[in-house]
Amino acid sequence: MFTHTVSLLLSTKSPAKQKYFYRYSRSRKKADSFEGRDDSGVVSSRFIEKIGGGEEYSTFFNKKSTDIPTDEMASYKRLLDNCLAMGSDTRPDRRKGSVWSELYNDDADRCRILFTLNTVGAGRLSTMLWETRPPTPHSSEPRPWISEQETAATHLERNLQEIDAMCASGLIAARVQVLVCEPIPGIWTDWMDSLLPNCGGKADPMKMKEAGSDAKVEERASPVQVVVTANAKTADVCHDLKSGFMEQRMQDLTLSPPYLTDENVDLKSFNPSEKKTHPDLISSDDHDLYVAFKWSTLVTIRSVNAFLQASADLAIAATSDKTKLSKEEEEDGVTVILSNDASSPFLIPSFVRVSYVSEENNKVAKWRMHGDFFHPAAWEICKDSFDMSWIPGSLSGSGGVTNACHGAEKDCGQWWVYFAEEQMPTTPEIYANEVTAPLVQGGSNFIYMLTERQRQELVKVKVCLHAAGDDKSAKEQCGDYPQGVIPLGDLESFLMNFTPNTALGKKHSSNRFPGYSRAEERELDRKKVKERKQLKDQEDIEKALFDYTIYPAALFHKDATIKAARARDFAMTGAKRDPEAIGPQKVKSGYYDVTITKPRQAQWAWCQAISRKGLCTLYADYFRSFVDDRCLESCGMRKNWSKIERVAEEL
Repeated sequence: MFTHTVSLLLSTKSPAKQKYFYRYSRSRKKADSFEGRDDSGVVSSRFIEKIGGGEEYSTFFNKKSTDIPTDEMASYKRLLDNCLAMGSDTRPDRRKGSVWSELYNDDADRCRILFTLNTVGAGRLSTMLWETRPPTPHSSEPRPWISEQETAATHLERNLQEIDAMCASGLIAARVQVLVCEPIPGIWTDWMDSLLPNCGGKADPMKMKEAGSDAKVEERASPVQVVVTANAKTADVCHDLKSGFMEQRMQDLTLSPPYLTDENVDLKSFNPSEKKTHPDLISSDDHDLYVAFKWSTLVTIRSVNAFLQASADLAIAATSDKTKLSKEEEEDGVTVILSNDASSPFLIPSFVRVSYVSEENNKVAKWRMHGDFFHPAAWEICKDSFDMSWIPGSLSGSGGVTNACHGAEKDCGQWWVYFAEEQMPTTPEIYANEVTAPLVQGGSNFIYMLTERQRQELVKVKVCLHAAGDDKSAKEQCGDYPQGVIPLGDLESFLMNFTPNTALGKKHSSNRFPGYSRAEERELDRKKVKERKQLKDQEDIEKALFDYTIYPAALFHKDATIKAARARDFAMTGAKRDPEAIGPQKVKSGYYDVTITKPRQAQWAWCQAISRKGLCTLYADYFRSFVDDRCLESCGMRKNWSKIERVAEEL
């Protein structure tokens, strides 16, 4: 198994130049384009045409079970094992003749995922999407070129294709709940259903004839359910992107707390696993994983796999025998121990949206490209929005939530990005967040996931707060809302492409910007720049630096790594630290801490590419076996980073 994995990882290479078409010239009857590369590791519909979360993930999850060697089966079943371990205890009826067997043609268990899709704001230019016509289902004729910004239909289509690819893997059973403000034409429902043939939707009649199938799809339930969340009185509020109306409905359907149907819930006797919402809603059924997202956010099997693995890692860390920090760990300020105790932090992996630049013309496009590379960037966070934490024992092995540490490493665990601030979108979404706060502190309202186990814990908190009402002392007994985290070694899997790519370059609302916790320091920095006249007669650059947030994915990874490495360096030097020395003194980042005289070794670039593409998680069985420690640091699994070796001339 390990030999095969190494050969796959060695084949990781830099992306070739790609053409990006940004507008159509009617006079010349051709699309204008420019060339560039995207080596960020972020999965985008713009540069990754293949469905399935990228080349590596698509190849991995599309393998037939008969082609997988027996000793590698655990690696391919890791997603399912993690899902079942964190999912519902109630399993579906999979006997012959059941709905399950009709949908999937086998009796094997799958990870049941409910996708709740917020479609508010979806349109074609200024027209509401549902007032236009969808593409013809199962059509094979060539389509005219459509820009990313013209219609939401292309983004909706890509998301449904990605969900269908998850069902095609044989590991996932997906159902999609589409939330709308008013009833929509049936042709749109039929079109969405036709994009999910592997999930139980209507397959292409021509393909069914070729396969000799006579299945009557019309007689079984569709994997798509359209839910009208508003009535005649609330429709206008629902359409208002600032109202937070649909965000609240998403949370209600995802969590299904009992107080939605019964105001008087007994805190001692209620069962969080039981849902009291209307039985016709597919969200009232039992599911293992819940994915709530807006139509503009791209969801893939890579993000689902990353979330389940990170959730399993946090779950196994909470079962660790270690309950107290050592003196050194208390002093380093970054080590966090999880336990099943009520006082332990409740952590849930969270996501950050990233966008590419929206190129309206050739000049702007090339100016924003930074050379030959495309840079997806966040706008809802900055370098001050997060801290770094080392969580001992946060490595789960194969077979579900199992311990992968077993004394393999002295300091076995993982580095995590720990959100210190709430994410700050631009208008109108910032106002929606103020009305309906995200379920996870530091998390996003526009893409989040919850396992069934996490949902039940959140429901307990919600029910307690609802029962407490305005009683502050009673609310304090309910516990905290969960805290958002991201594993450093799989950071890019949690950066979700905002597919219209129109988010960057917008100014944040006053007092609602990333880095708000250090607003005074930022203002002092701005004053210093003015006093030194560093940007004299360059007001545009000054505004770009201080008034707008464009935080590239690569810079996010670098800042997080440097923060973690410096924290350990300070902890290890302690009182012996040379106050006049610049830079790290004992440990450093092997990839980022390089100089002109000591350039980076090829191994570091190779390992960093593996990390960016999410291969540390995809091939977790290999990296967590510790038989090869070359990429442990890039995968976020080395606490003390790289030792600094000084030559005689430098001392």
